[in-house]
Amino acid sequence: MHSTSTTRVSVEPGGTGVAAHVGLHALGTFADQLGLGASLSERIAPLGERMPLHDRGKVLVQMALVLAGGGESCGDIEHLRTQCDLFGSVPSDTTVFRTFHELTGTLRTELAPALAEVRAKVWKKLDTDASKPVVLDIDASIVEIHTESKEHAEPTYKGGFGFHPIFCFADLTGEALSSLLRAGNAGANTVADHETVLDQAIDQLPARIATGHRAGDDDSLAARQVIVRADSAGCTTGFLEACRARNVSFFVTVRANAQLESAIYETSVVPSMWSPSVTKDGELRDGASVCEITELMDMRARPTGTRCIIRREPLHQGAQRSLFPSLEFRYWGFYTDCDGDPVELDAMMRSHAHVENHIQRLKDSGLCRMPFTSFEANSAWLMTVAMAADLVRWFQLLCLDGNWRDARPKALRWELFHAPGRLVHRARSTIVRILDGWPTAKVLLAAYQRIALLT
Repeated sequence: MHSTSTTRVSVEPGGTGVAAHVGLHALGTFADQLGLGASLSERIAPLGERMPLHDRGKVLVQMALVLAGGGESCGDIEHLRTQCDLFGSVPSDTTVFRTFHELTGTLRTELAPALAEVRAKVWKKLDTDASKPVVLDIDASIVEIHTESKEHAEPTYKGGFGFHPIFCFADLTGEALSSLLRAGNAGANTVADHETVLDQAIDQLPARIATGHRAGDDDSLAARQVIVRADSAGCTTGFLEACRARNVSFFVTVRANAQLESAIYETSVVPSMWSPSVTKDGELRDGASVCEITELMDMRARPTGTRCIIRREPLHQGAQRSLFPSLEFRYWGFYTDCDGDPVELDAMMRSHAHVENHIQRLKDSGLCRMPFTSFEANSAWLMTVAMAADLVRWFQLLCLDGNWRDARPKALRWELFHAPGRLVHRARSTIVRILDGWPTAKVLLAAYQRIALLT
């Protein structure tokens, strides 16, 4: 019987012929096949008289690989520098540091079309049902910072200290279409910030979808319905009017008020007004039901056609605050201007909960760090974190199968991205042989095959 967990070996420096991070190489090859680095480079003009040694578009993509692999600082780029056979010329941490400080707000705005250009290639393969609406999800999150040295790190409404970024995600893919770094004391329901991330997200959509959904566009040009979902932070007259001005439909969580409480009371004693709630797959939800109370509400302050739908479900341990005091049910509701059956609309609104998973992926991939003192540099870091997360999502959806399409970042790193291999140099070419017996070797090989077929 063996009680030890390792085998006794002698450890020495000087190892050669070994490849680490083979899966990250696959991810980088995928980025190159999409033309991500080239698209970024076209829009980054050199700041000096001479071209930099390291192309800035390539630096951003390689740093995205670091973040995808679990890196949390500029110094983590050094783990790629030791693998020149896989990643070529990799910049130093000082070059990465300098690059993030060069990415001003104006330059980041100029890089957005580059990301949209690559995103359009991906959506051409993934967005195959033009009859379905394009759904966007807006949400904000707190990033805790434990130092006062970072610019605009402020006390948050939750009693912590740090930043309060806001995001807009695509429900189809889970991509962070837009992100905005904000001071920790930024308001949760700031209309201007919601408008900003919505406009930036629409600009990231393929032209065939975005046309007709920008402020000032002719509504008749819209060929595809766009819907935005938000929690109660988006339940403001200003934001709903901004959605209407962009021909964007909305779902926003209602806020508690006396009129709403009165309307719920009137319906709570009339069982016939409530319909059984269903899941996204159409299955009944035990004890949950849905009711529309639009006719019992004064909706004049909201855009024409706004509806109010309420859901109730049995109280359970840990249930969030209810819109209406009850010992049996928790009440929750939303406003929408979409047509359709209240039960189906309720199921669609509940899918907004996916946004928590999207934000968690970002937090698992560098969002919680914000390593710089400068607010502008940290905004560039946030942009790169979102880009890295999007690159991973594209890789999962286009190159992987089964459960791997929805695997969390930590699982991808443990199983795929840090897979080891052996380097073989033959006939002026480099061959990587994945370690015999590695559990996901077939998954990686299949991913490389799919990358080679991408056009």
